[in-house]
Amino acid sequence: MLELFILFALIVMVLVVYLVFKAAKQIIVNSILGLLVLLVANFVFGLNIAYTLVVVLICAIGGVIGAVIVILLHLLLGIF
Repeated sequence: MLELFILFALIVMVLVVYLVFKAAKQIIVNSILGLLVLLVANFVFGLNIAYTLVVVLICAIGGVIGAVIVILLHLLLGIF
């Protein structure tokens, strides 16, 4: 009985590690794409948006859409 419990616990741990790495991969891809969009917008249009922790978190969570939101907030309201 103990062996079955250990096997079940091991399977659960493997699934949790897989899901964590899958989520981390998505966040890394989103942040890279978002920051690339922001970098290109800063370079091409001269927006001078600072790369603060808030901006990086918005780009990491939102990806390209987050970068567009940061750009729009900068242009419309002067934030960032």
